[in-house]
Amino acid sequence: MRNVKTAILLVSGSAMLAACGGGGIFNRDRPDEFAVQRQAPLVIPPDFTLTPPAPGAPRPADGTAQQQALDALFGGPAPRSDIETSALDRAGPAAPSIRSQIGDEATNTVAKGRVTRDIIAAPEGDGQNASTVIPG
Repeated sequence: MRNVKTAILLVSGSAMLAACGGGGIFNRDRPDEFAVQRQAPLVIPPDFTLTPPAPGAPRPADGTAQQQALDALFGGPAPRSDIETSALDRAGPAAPSIRSQIGDEATNTVAKGRVTRDIIAAPEGDGQNASTVIPG
């Protein structure tokens, strides 16, 4: 009985040690998935009188980074709906001098209230000396 226990202990110990090996069919070498990057598709030029690209210039298929960001955020130009077109047609064109009329003192404005006035008139700063007042 003692020999059987010793044999089982030796076989299980050697199996555990064999599992730590790094060669053979248990090799864990894999490609690095973080080293792969997406490449722009190849573009066939319309004519073959090519000029070499300028160093640092963006690729023609990629566009600028600013344009890519705008396309990602807003999806490019979208067609207007019938309701939007109707509202713009009813509004008519804007007056050419609208920006100078807005700053005029004779222009009627809407009073937003005391709270909005206080927020706009608040001094600039980091707010460390600010205090809260709860009206009673």
